[in-house]
Amino acid sequence: MRTVIISDVHLGTDDCKVHEVNHFLKYTRCEKIILNGDIIDGWRLKKTGHWPKSHTRFIRLILKKLEKKNTEVIYLRGNHDDVLAKFLPIAFENLQIVEDYVHTTPRGNYFVLHGDVFDTVTKNFVFLAYLGDWGYRLLMRINRLYNRWRTWRGKDYYSLSKAVKARVKRAVSHVSNFEEHIVELARSRDCMGVMCGHIHTAADKMFGDVHYLNSGDWVESLTAIVEHLDGRFEIVDFADFVKSYPMPSEIPTDHAEVLELPEDIESIAPPTADAAPASA
Repeated sequence: MRTVIISDVHLGTDDCKVHEVNHFLKYTRCEKIILNGDIIDGWRLKKTGHWPKSHTRFIRLILKKLEKKNTEVIYLRGNHDDVLAKFLPIAFENLQIVEDYVHTTPRGNYFVLHGDVFDTVTKNFVFLAYLGDWGYRLLMRINRLYNRWRTWRGKDYYSLSKAVKARVKRAVSHVSNFEEHIVELARSRDCMGVMCGHIHTAADKMFGDVHYLNSGDWVESLTAIVEHLDGRFEIVDFADFVKSYPMPSEIPTDHAEVLELPEDIESIAPPTADAAPASA
């Protein structure tokens, strides 16, 4: 692919699906990676200092792509890693750390930002933002316990957070208003599209003449935006990705360092439909 865009990984938290995002990065080849905010959860780290080795593995995978694959990396500040705002912009060869970014495509320019600039609570009522973060983490903790029970009963995973967002009128209205503000900002920058994160809701849709893309998150939705070589954008769901590139049966422990990137992505590509079946 030409470009991979991910956001809201929230490294440093228990809810981060770090093994899944590491697997996705390991089996993805691209010219550019855009890390669109909240990759590291500085709010949580400040309180707990919790940082498993598997989270370090994410950082090392990115650095290996910078070094060995000559991948360009653009890191945008989010609200949970807002400590970076004091030092922006920063550039080290193929690595840029910035507030926002204009991504050039064969079809036109896309404005890229995390999106918290339009969150009034995050920007102006810090106490309420932290309270909301506490409530979200509590909901995710309940979600983990609830899904352990569902697994014991032989049922599929169910996201309480997504259900709340879908059913609470104010949450639905907030998402709608957020999208409209983001689209207007893209228009003001003379961009044909916009890519953001922040609200943990993956999306790919048109608002008039503006293409709106949201990369979702790696806490619940496990989604990314990818730009193909022909300039076409797509939301990739990890549930579909893992069907082609299965995860190992045993997840590495935090003491294991499985960091080698496959040298040739074709060597691990899924078999074609007319491939000979494997012998029993």
